[in-house]
Amino acid sequence: MRKVITGNVAVAYGAMLSDVQVVAAYPITPQTTIIEELATMQAEGLVDFDYIRVESEHSAMAACIGAEMGGARAFTATCGQGLFLMHEMLHYAAGARTPVVLANVNRAAAAPWSIWSDQTDSVSQRETGWIQLYCEGNQEVLDTTIMAFKIAERLRLPAMVVLDAFFLSHTSEPVDIPEKERVRDFLPPIDPGENWLDPDNPRTFGGITMNDAYMEFRWQIQRDMEKAKGIITEVHEDFAQAFGRTYRQVEEYRAQDTELVLVVSGTVASTARDAVDYLREKGKGVGMVKLKTLRPFPREEVIETLKGKKKVAVIDRNFSPGATGVWAQEVRSALYDLPEAQRPLIYGYVAGIGGRDISVKTIEEIYTKTLEDAEPDDVDMWVGVNYV
Repeated sequence: MRKVITGNVAVAYGAMLSDVQVVAAYPITPQTTIIEELATMQAEGLVDFDYIRVESEHSAMAACIGAEMGGARAFTATCGQGLFLMHEMLHYAAGARTPVVLANVNRAAAAPWSIWSDQTDSVSQRETGWIQLYCEGNQEVLDTTIMAFKIAERLRLPAMVVLDAFFLSHTSEPVDIPEKERVRDFLPPIDPGENWLDPDNPRTFGGITMNDAYMEFRWQIQRDMEKAKGIITEVHEDFAQAFGRTYRQVEEYRAQDTELVLVVSGTVASTARDAVDYLREKGKGVGMVKLKTLRPFPREEVIETLKGKKKVAVIDRNFSPGATGVWAQEVRSALYDLPEAQRPLIYGYVAGIGGRDISVKTIEEIYTKTLEDAEPDDVDMWVGVNYV
């Protein structure tokens, strides 16, 4: 079935098709229509799940953790300030090894108050132990939601599906919606395993851990995050075989035959493709690399893709105050140990904060500056800001 739907509705379809059993619902703009759509699906008899109306985002994640520990497939959605309120429970979800799936609709951080898009909310949670998967379009949103359950459940780590506010959440695009039986073949029912809550075998979870054991729990999360790189690739390949749509953690576009490459994520990738095509028509040598996973960061693939390039321009729709754009940080770190002859110059750009537009012209300006400057002006260059 093919329908013209928004990114938020695509998330809801992804959760519904994944046979989610518990939905914890708390509204916040611009995420609200995800849980509204799921409520409508339930009211129309399309799904059979427990829909829990909670009093806060903190409670929403707590409910999902409890549901997963009881052996149920759980889902919730939030954005911006709601994600920040969840922060404590995000750590708990990962530490308790509960494969919750959360859709985060990127929203700029207050204050000042904003409902518009940038990635600062999700990138600020990168140390919580969650897998983070960034989406370019509404088809990718639906598909990634389905894949997120399979990835999370194979690793017993929570997964965050990330989409840009308004650019995707409230923008309609044609989306292929697979049949539920085909999704069930791809994503079997959740296996609760042996360590979940069982009234006939009571256990304690999350109790105090002394310093002779705590470090090992953290090491296990790190070990499985490294495993996640391979698991994500396997799930991408399984999905391509089942549904004919291909996704990669590191995706190149016209980048193999050029020494200057743009590195982007999320919806900026769509604009960057048009910019690359436009610049190529003018005889300019430029390509694009789209990054889908922030955690685990696909370090080895990034090295293989970017080594030997002359210049790399990373466009961040986020920033870390006192440091730089987060994707630029990750790329610099990955490439640091390359021999000097193979290590490109990294030009970090911060753009589109608070929903400001990143146009083809914006990207052309970034390309031109990167091409003409022998080295970066600064560790981080802000694009389009009115300095005061």
